[in-house]
Amino acid sequence: MANFLQPPRLRIGEDTEEERHATWLELFYDLVFVVAVSQLAHNLNEDISLSGWFGFIVLFIPVWWSWIGTTFYANRFDSDDVGHRLLIGIQMLTAAAMAINIHHGLSESSPGFAISYALGRVVLVIEYVRAGRYISSARPLTTRYAIGFAIAAFFWLISALVPIPWRFGFWTLGIIIDFATPLTGRKFQIGLLPHASHLPERFGLFTIIVLGEAIIAVVNGVSEQKWDVLTAISAIFGLIIAFSWWWVYFDNLGGKPIEIARTHGKVGVVNLWLYTHLPLVIGIAAAGVGVEQILLSKPALALPDSQRWLMCGSVALCSLAVSILHRFGVIRYCKIRSQYRLGGAVVLLAIAIFGRGLLPVAVIALVAIVSAVQVVQDLYQSRPTTRLVDPEI
Repeated sequence: MANFLQPPRLRIGEDTEEERHATWLELFYDLVFVVAVSQLAHNLNEDISLSGWFGFIVLFIPVWWSWIGTTFYANRFDSDDVGHRLLIGIQMLTAAAMAINIHHGLSESSPGFAISYALGRVVLVIEYVRAGRYISSARPLTTRYAIGFAIAAFFWLISALVPIPWRFGFWTLGIIIDFATPLTGRKFQIGLLPHASHLPERFGLFTIIVLGEAIIAVVNGVSEQKWDVLTAISAIFGLIIAFSWWWVYFDNLGGKPIEIARTHGKVGVVNLWLYTHLPLVIGIAAAGVGVEQILLSKPALALPDSQRWLMCGSVALCSLAVSILHRFGVIRYCKIRSQYRLGGAVVLLAIAIFGRGLLPVAVIALVAIVSAVQVVQDLYQSRPTTRLVDPEI
């Protein structure tokens, strides 16, 4: 039972930090973003082109950033009182409104999408003002965040009143300010670094959400096709791709960036962890659409260029993002794994460039092999007989 009114409390810091897991409210909140990501994937599914890919990214960024804002606030200041639950409930409404407006989100529904996002940011500003009022040590940070996010929300609200394409200029200004706000508040983050166990779990849960799109893609693709051996084989390869990247990501996940920042005062590694997850989750979500496109294509005809590029390019984006995370120690610091991820991205792009004329099953098989090789390499390197004396290998 929640307390009726309980001031926000500081949930981080060496003296107060305890082992934390996602709350039931956070898991319930995530359900709205399952729907939002599904709508984004549906949009991309309807327009497999360069413009469709660009529109997918434009709408994905504010959806993801909306989830990030609430997650980082709860990581530092979560309190299970009625006030906090009601504010989260309002944020769920704004996220649901964003999901509703994703379809035609860059045309007639764009004012509704912008207003929905802006109102979600306004609620976040209220939460930070409330936290700053009760926690004096966090006030410099909460004030910086409240001002930055409020300015960004203002631009998003104004955008609903101006015509296209000027509307998207205001969106750009708003999202730049949103992204820049944590970067400009780095000196205030030193003593208020995120929770070392809670935040990796929350990032992992969003990654599970986008990986779920790949599973949905396999089910949808097979269910909408007449039974065909090549389609069934392609579906198995689609599951292998999703399973491989689940393995690669979660086998290397941990709270190391927060520990590094706490020990050495390097806040930048936390920000690198944050922003590099954007191309990672975009790539995973788009890969799910790529799998579905392959399963819905005619198995005996060459895969169209746009679908081949979507499949290979999206998984290459995942591989590149994980390579960066490895290289800078944001996840398990390992130069060899970073090189394998980078090499995988290069091979996938080569398949996209030189794979014209390949059948759908051949394309998805090659992508699955490249993905599975990443897992095999990790397993080989982690053998008990392998000597890992140098932490940089």
